[in-house]
Amino acid sequence: MPTAIITGITGQDGSYLAEFLLAKGYEVIGMVRRSSTVTFQRIKQIQDDITIIQGDLHDQSSLVDVIERYRPQEVYNLAAQSFVPTSWNQPVLTGEVTALGVTRLLEAIRLINPETRFYQASSSEMFGKVREVPQSESTPFYPRSPYGVAKVYAHWITVNYRESYDLFAVSGLLFNHGSPRRGLEFVERKICHGVARIKLGLTDELRLGNLDSRRDWGFAGDYVEAMWLMLQRDAAEDYVIGTGVTHSVRELCELAFSHVGLDYKDYVVQDPQFYRPAEVDILVADPSKAIKDLNWEPKIGFDGLVQMMVDEDLKRLALEID
Repeated sequence: MPTAIITGITGQDGSYLAEFLLAKGYEVIGMVRRSSTVTFQRIKQIQDDITIIQGDLHDQSSLVDVIERYRPQEVYNLAAQSFVPTSWNQPVLTGEVTALGVTRLLEAIRLINPETRFYQASSSEMFGKVREVPQSESTPFYPRSPYGVAKVYAHWITVNYRESYDLFAVSGLLFNHGSPRRGLEFVERKICHGVARIKLGLTDELRLGNLDSRRDWGFAGDYVEAMWLMLQRDAAEDYVIGTGVTHSVRELCELAFSHVGLDYKDYVVQDPQFYRPAEVDILVADPSKAIKDLNWEPKIGFDGLVQMMVDEDLKRLALEID
């Protein structure tokens, strides 16, 4: 039975990846930072099947201890300060966790168990002010937020450890991926949750920022399979993961509201407080390398994803009302 450590296991991606690895026969170790407010809501259905341990990307010694104790075959680093707007308010924290935390984890692997295969969760936000459309593994980075800058550092330090120490260390450049488990602060979930609240009469408006921003949205459950496939290769390489199709926030609103028989124009209010200081206008993946090398393709499209999120929020909120 192979052992995998997942940092950020209580997040959206961590929960789907843990389920996926359990189905593959892995022993799954979930690393969480000690906190009085840690929530296990996303992994409650598998909590008895995994091992939860404490570790902190701020603390080198805790990472060394974790790697030494469990000697994992695979480590998936999904932990980060991952909400882009927060990165402007807390840029130093974002750098410490999202950038330097990756160095600490790689260093622990190098020192203790260099045979461990390492996956780093890179981000389409690294492309920022895009240099070309669509974006592939060779597209230059131009991050437009402290989060994007931190992810660029994390990406390149992963490449550096691969090339300097011959570690099997890869990055998945994942484009936007949502699910019913996505945090409410992320725009796709904010919209779908807002639609459900409006449909159930709990509110009468939804405040959003730039409706013309375009993103490449996929389903998180599909994307964790790509993470695993990257670590099964003979050679360590980085991959762009996305659908190859872009949609605007406005289109997402149209689809989500129409799914429950409403017109978004009657409820959506554009609010300047939700605009970014530096906007990223269009992100769209070129996943052709992943399709060719990994034999990976997304199974759930944009329409299915949005409808799934709206339906789940309607179900949850209806239960709360009852």
